[in-house]
Amino acid sequence: MELSTVILPDIQANKPKIPINLTRVGVTNVKKLVAVKRKDKRPVMLISTFDIFVDLPSDRKGANLSRNFEAVDEVLEKAVNMPVYEIEQLCSDVALNLLERHEYATRAEVHLKSEYVIKRESPATKMECQEVVEIFAEAKATREDTGISITKLIGAEVVGMTACPCAQEIMTDNARKQLEEIGVENRKIAEFLHRVPMATHNQRGRGIISIEVSSDDFISLEKVIAIIEKSMSSSVFELLKRSDEAMVVQTAHKNPKFVEDCVRTMAHNVVKEFNDLPDDAVVTIKQINEESIHRHNAFAERVATLGELRKEVIN
Repeated sequence: MELSTVILPDIQANKPKIPINLTRVGVTNVKKLVAVKRKDKRPVMLISTFDIFVDLPSDRKGANLSRNFEAVDEVLEKAVNMPVYEIEQLCSDVALNLLERHEYATRAEVHLKSEYVIKRESPATKMECQEVVEIFAEAKATREDTGISITKLIGAEVVGMTACPCAQEIMTDNARKQLEEIGVENRKIAEFLHRVPMATHNQRGRGIISIEVSSDDFISLEKVIAIIEKSMSSSVFELLKRSDEAMVVQTAHKNPKFVEDCVRTMAHNVVKEFNDLPDDAVVTIKQINEESIHRHNAFAERVATLGELRKEVIN
C-alpha cells in the first residue's frame, strides 16, 4: 500500500482575528560562532548573539520563524568558504536573505553583539595583557519599488577611567592655601601644582560610538575603539604592576574630564578619523560615568549626521 504525502497546513499564513500590522517579529538571543578573517593575520573567533526580525502585515497570523534560523545558518555556512572581514556586512547579508525568505515582509533587521579581545601593553612595565571590548553591528534591509536598500551600523563600547575636574579644582585650591600657610613661595607652589596633580574622585566610564552608513561604506572597528579609549582621562588595564598603577592614576589626574568632555572629544576625533565617510552617515556617541561619590551615574549623548558634526568642528 502506498503512503500518501501529508501536507501540513501553514498556520502562520492564516488571517489573524485582530488584523494589525506588527513592526517587528522574530527571534532573539541566537548564539552563533562567527569567524572574522583578517589580512595576513589569523581569524578572530567571535561567540556572537543575534537578534533577527521582519515586519508582519495585518493579513498574516504569524511569521515563519524557522526561516530566520535558516537565513543565519546559510550565510554563516557561506562565510566558511568566503572571507568575512566585517560583522556589519555579515548582518547585511543575513537581512537580505531574510527578505528573500519572507516574501510577505517589507523590512528585515539583524542585530549582532559580541565580545572582542584586543592585546594591550601596561603603560610602565610593558607587560602584555588582554582587554575585552563589547562590539555590535546592525543591518536593516527595506523592500522598495526600485529594489532592496540596505543600511548597516557598527559600534563598540569601551571601558575607561575619568577624573572629575570640579573636585580636583577644589583640592588644588585647598593645597595652595595650605602651602601658603607653611610659607612656600608662590613660584614654587605653582611649579609643584603643575608637576603633581591633586586628588579627585574617579569614575569608571563607558564610552559608546556607533556609525550607520549605506551598504557600500567601510568603517574601521579598530578606529572606533581607539577613539573611545582616547576620549577618557585614562585607559584601564586588567594587569598592572605598582609602577603601572602609578602611571595610570597620574595620567588620569593630569587629564580630568567631565562626561560631556568625553562625548565632545569622541565627536571631534570621529570627524578627524573618518573623513572618507559621507555627510549623511549617522553618528551616535554616548558616555556613561559610574560615579564613585554619588549613587547616580552621569550621562551625555550626541546623535548627529557626520555632516552636522563636520560643520561644528570646523567652526
